[in-house]
Amino acid sequence: MEGTNKTILTEFILLGLSKYPKLEIFFFVLCMTIYIVILFGNSVIIILSILDSHLHTPMYFFLSNLSFLDICYTSSFVPKTLVNFLSTQKSLSFSGCVAQMSISFAMGTTECVLLAVMAYDRYVAICNPLRYPIVMNRTVYVHLTALSWLIGGLDSLFQTSLTMQLPFCGKNVIDHFTCEILAVMHLACTDISLNELIMLVATVILILTPLLLIIVSYVFILSTILKIRSAEGRSKAFSTCSAHLTVVIIFYGTILFMYMKPKSKASLTTDKLIALFYGILTPMLNPIIYSLRNKDVNAAVKKVLNRNLSLWKL
Repeated sequence: MEGTNKTILTEFILLGLSKYPKLEIFFFVLCMTIYIVILFGNSVIIILSILDSHLHTPMYFFLSNLSFLDICYTSSFVPKTLVNFLSTQKSLSFSGCVAQMSISFAMGTTECVLLAVMAYDRYVAICNPLRYPIVMNRTVYVHLTALSWLIGGLDSLFQTSLTMQLPFCGKNVIDHFTCEILAVMHLACTDISLNELIMLVATVILILTPLLLIIVSYVFILSTILKIRSAEGRSKAFSTCSAHLTVVIIFYGTILFMYMKPKSKASLTTDKLIALFYGILTPMLNPIIYSLRNKDVNAAVKKVLNRNLSLWKL
């Protein structure tokens, strides 16, 4: 009987902004513009990290992985969201929902762990600069990055599998832009309290543990910076981690705002929009933050452009 219930559900209906059809064109143009910026900005970071030998460092290896992660994350739901903005039938197949849910979940978890790894990299660079080449050698930083992806993938596989094993009895309307995992859980015709508890425990471990490691790293970093006597030295040391710290504040600040503020029916549309823009604004800002006033990235851009211009002239 449970298997029959599952086969009945072949698609999900994503309501999105269907109650406000006049706003859909505006949000289509806005989200399309942001998505193009995400693809362009993050692709530039990845290409520069590959082409410029000066960027073959742990920090830019982590950054290029972060950029690839942001492209994958937004591409898992933005194209379908854009199509739904212009469509009267806002549906998504069951398999499409599973793919969207698993990819976005994996990318979110991976980013949490990767940001903690990047904080550790900055801690070693500032607190133990002489040992940095030894501690953060190629084997170490590649393995740390692989571990981040592995944790994200395993968490996503576990949570998605638990959700898809629930019996669904025909209810398929999701009042959201995407197949958000909790929204899908609530469509199941069974008690989901155990699933919610498992997800809560996993979320606390995989979000708060990396955050705690980031905080500890920056306590040591700040302590080391304050011991530097010259103002120029302090400024130079802080500049090496300011971009990462800004990304962490935006990433975790938005998560805490979304999930810790009081929920109400009146603010359901607002909550959906916050969730949507959280999903696309952070990936758009990451390459901008890391390239803004970053001499290495700016120099790499000029170098690649000059090389291409030389080839065109030939």
